[in-house]
Amino acid sequence: MILQGTLINVAGVVVGSLIGRWAGRHLSARLRQTLMVGLGLAVLLIGLKLAIQSQQVMIVIGSLILGGLIGELLGIEKRLEAFGRGLQQRFSGLGKIAEGFVTASLLYCVGAMAIMGALQDGTGAKPTILYAKAALDGVASIALTSTLGIGVLFSVIPLALYQGGITLATELTKSILTGPVIVEMNAVGGLLIVAIALDLMEIRRLPVGNLLPAVFVAVGLMWGFGLAT
Repeated sequence: MILQGTLINVAGVVVGSLIGRWAGRHLSARLRQTLMVGLGLAVLLIGLKLAIQSQQVMIVIGSLILGGLIGELLGIEKRLEAFGRGLQQRFSGLGKIAEGFVTASLLYCVGAMAIMGALQDGTGAKPTILYAKAALDGVASIALTSTLGIGVLFSVIPLALYQGGITLATELTKSILTGPVIVEMNAVGGLLIVAIALDLMEIRRLPVGNLLPAVFVAVGLMWGFGLAT
């Protein structure tokens, strides 16, 4: 069913927010950290499974290099961070409800998993990325709601609009996203998801934001080299 992944993601945030509202403060920081490491390993598995399906390794390498160059030139990572800081400062005087809403919205909407998961959902594949993201966002919602309040719950509105919009747009561009193209897009996105897993497990933080264009560069390279059909 179209949008199934986003709906489950929204449900994960709602459940996590409600748990965080009533019981989040009773969960220790150590327990939350352990849960995030466990989820990080699951995300690592998903990313690796997507990456190893590649049939055109040079396309993946070229996409990451060109995408990284584009991301660096555009300063995507810095722009995202600046955008987040700007929103938090703008709404900081409106109390914790606004702060919780903005913080959670940025956390759930910005990143490779949101984009790749919505793309996967839109192509008709089983939205495993968004299933994993739903679990991650649910745990994050428990922690955020316990400290920032119920404003976190309202982040489901931009989450549904953002991911749902990408999914519906993907549904309309299926003629471009052929089977071979999707495989290589997933391979590139899978490697970005591996980078997210390393961050979740606190191994190393990588500039994933600057690599996001690589997912779309893969589409151009596949068509440009006549490998899309």
